[in-house]
Amino acid sequence: MLQLLTFLVEKLSLLSKFKLFESSWSDRDLDQSRERPVQRGPPPPLLRRGDLLEVPRTLFTHYGIYLGDHKVAHLIPDILPVFSNDQKLIGSVITNKRLILGCMYKCATVRVDTLEDFAYGSSIQVNSMDQVMKSDALPNEDVAKRAEKLIGAIPYSLLWNNCEHFVTYCRYGSAASRQTEQFCGFLKLIIRDQRSVMVTVLLGIVSIVCFGMAPSTTLPTVLIPFTLWMAG
Repeated sequence: MLQLLTFLVEKLSLLSKFKLFESSWSDRDLDQSRERPVQRGPPPPLLRRGDLLEVPRTLFTHYGIYLGDHKVAHLIPDILPVFSNDQKLIGSVITNKRLILGCMYKCATVRVDTLEDFAYGSSIQVNSMDQVMKSDALPNEDVAKRAEKLIGAIPYSLLWNNCEHFVTYCRYGSAASRQTEQFCGFLKLIIRDQRSVMVTVLLGIVSIVCFGMAPSTTLPTVLIPFTLWMAG
């Protein structure tokens, strides 16, 4: 029991420090990036067509490609197109609630929004990925043209085809997501920790006690701990 409590405390403390979908750039890399507050009116003079922009959202970092003329192309989930064909309504600013529901439904588009709408009140960092990506950035005009070709509905996956995959494909020629890598690394830590087996066994016993002996409770109680044990 003491081992189990220690395991739970460790995982909770890790989660408290671990932002699930936050960009994994180091502090040094972020200091080197050009951070600007969102402004009304013309874009900052150093912002160029084809620049890679990133802004913090509630649970993750969101990315887009600057197209010039105060416009940004970005891949973003949105639940609204599932329920409405009103393009004016769909074109309004995507709130966090619309975004999260779109993630769950796997409904997304590459759309063009104003710089202010893209930033959603957050500060913008420009080309910070250039410091850490192995591939060199493509010419800015090529980056912008790649983004423009992808505008429209697109398959979405939180782990395998998200906004970061979109911008890295456009700017560096191949899709990648450090946020996904960080998340998968965290899952590996949990799977490799053999105390996870104890937790799943305990939860399985609790489910059997609460809901009785049945295939829906007994099989997971046996199979999940066994799978974690073998994978650890």
